Amino acid sequence: MSPERTAYRKIKDLSREEFILPGTSTCGGCGGLEALRLATKVIGEKVVYVNAAGCFTLLAIFPFTPFRGSWLYTTMGSAPAGAQGVRDAVDILIAKGDLPREEDVQVIVLAGDGATYDIGMSSASGAIQRNLDFWYFCYDNEAYGNTGVQMSSATPFAAETRTSEPEPLTPEGTEQKKKDIFEIWRAHGAPYIATVSPRHPVDLARKFEKAKKIKGPKMFIAFSPCPTGWKYDPSKTPEVAKLAVECGILALKEAVNGDVAHTHVPAKRIPVEEYLKTQGRFRHIFEPVRREDAINAIQEQVDRYWASVNR
Repeated sequence: MSPERTAYRKIKDLSREEFILPGTSTCGGCGGLEALRLATKVIGEKVVYVNAAGCFTLLAIFPFTPFRGSWLYTTMGSAPAGAQGVRDAVDILIAKGDLPREEDVQVIVLAGDGATYDIGMSSASGAIQRNLDFWYFCYDNEAYGNTGVQMSSATPFAAETRTSEPEPLTPEGTEQKKKDIFEIWRAHGAPYIATVSPRHPVDLARKFEKAKKIKGPKMFIAFSPCPTGWKYDPSKTPEVAKLAVECGILALKEAVNGDVAHTHVPAKRIPVEEYLKTQGRFRHIFEPVRREDAINAIQEQVDRYWASVNR
């Protein structure tokens, strides 16, 4: 059953009960799975997960599942539509008296950045417009990880992917900047949006607990370090996630009915290159020739963001 805690002040306040069992077939060191594991400690087991095709499809391969909850698999672009069907069916059964109200469930979309930022955006937009009461958990590993690590619109500037490799015409790798899905959802009027990190579990738990009290579309953008696609040792996932926050590339924040608040502001941000150096996908901007232009462009982008926050 779901934990009854309503206040999270330290790591020991998180439930020790597990709602995702170990031994999944996802990659070792997956930051997205760790973030989801922490989230389920707040949400509990009365859940229907609606999975958009992606890395997390590997979590439940018939007839096995690690979840204490139900699982529905959909195409990459239709998970929010699937969530609408589940939510409507449960609501109708409860209204007709065919399902006891205490058997109600939470409906959670699980989708990667490819489905969220690109292929499934129209389906999500419609669900938000209809004010569907559901959770949207985006495990953002900044690429199409399940199909070979191709560039998505969540891939950051200067990252290397299989479809944005450094070459003479584009020595920086990815030319585009990462799409701001937080602001896109905020422009849609979603009542709750948050960024979370597996390295900040108390911050994550507080946000999921707050969202439990809010009806309507709830979006969580989970920073999801990916050893396979980002090219680092799986044991380094906590370090990579920590550095992303300390350098300011990842801003931990939430928007409640459109009002944005940052839940963690680094006291003194470290240089972004301390984060970039941990990953092989950025190696080409450090060697064989150091690309000061690319490094400075990333640092300036982060500086501009935090300057706007601190105004």
